[in-house]
Amino acid sequence: MASLRDVKTKITGVKKTKQITKAMNMVASAKMRNAQARIERFRPYASKFYEMLGDLASGADGSVHPLLEVREEVKTVGVVLVTSDRGLCGSFNTNLIKMATKLAAEKKAAGKSVKFYCVGKKGRDAVRKLEYEIGLQYPDAMGSFDFTLANEIGMEIIASYLAGDLDEVHLIYGEFVSMARQPAVTLDILPIVSHAAEGGEATEEAKAEYLYEPSVEGLLAELLPRFIKVQLYRGLLDTSASEHAARMAAMDNATKACDDLTKALTLLYNKTRQTSITRELMDIVGGAEALKG
Repeated sequence: MASLRDVKTKITGVKKTKQITKAMNMVASAKMRNAQARIERFRPYASKFYEMLGDLASGADGSVHPLLEVREEVKTVGVVLVTSDRGLCGSFNTNLIKMATKLAAEKKAAGKSVKFYCVGKKGRDAVRKLEYEIGLQYPDAMGSFDFTLANEIGMEIIASYLAGDLDEVHLIYGEFVSMARQPAVTLDILPIVSHAAEGGEATEEAKAEYLYEPSVEGLLAELLPRFIKVQLYRGLLDTSASEHAARMAAMDNATKACDDLTKALTLLYNKTRQTSITRELMDIVGGAEALKG
């Protein structure tokens, strides 16, 4: 059985760990509120953009713009993986990495090459251990970012797609649904024809409400690249809010675990102390009986 000093040292260590996890929970809570406000402000704009572009592209031919063309043969697939820079957020990053590696393995099994674009240190470190090529990497970008980051990634992806270096592009990020739910999501970025079809079906009643000038072709040339950047930025904002929510939950669970462990160690300490006192009393009684004899 452990000594009283050892048990008391463990109790002290667990209490200090609880202070750390509680402080990290409070920090994550403050950051999460800001991140949640950002994504909630941006979502209406992104949704309306999606709806309007779907209506615009549904009536256009695929040959109007290269970003609407579906390649007959897909040789190279781009995967934009958005994770956090730091850990201690439960299985959040693990789920994103698993989804990305599963998608990459499926594409590779179909005879296609895969190229990763990693935003976040955790995803970059995981992909580094695999045999896949990394096109762009931003290992310390999730702490503070703006639309400039999405613009830079979008420009690189669009340039590679137009040059024929990429034939498909998929975005994998954590969608912030609620404090308790942040699922990993895969979004097809390029080609945009799939989004146009879905958007056209969803906005069939609203087609008569839109008047486009000067021409659909001119608007598509301007809006399609911006649409890709908007989707990338939404993925960044969603992942940022999801990361802090997941960290809050993880630190809250860790704090509760510290309380349970403290109770168990306190019980062990009392039992050890009682055993020690009982042993000392038995020694005293035995000594007294020996003197009487």
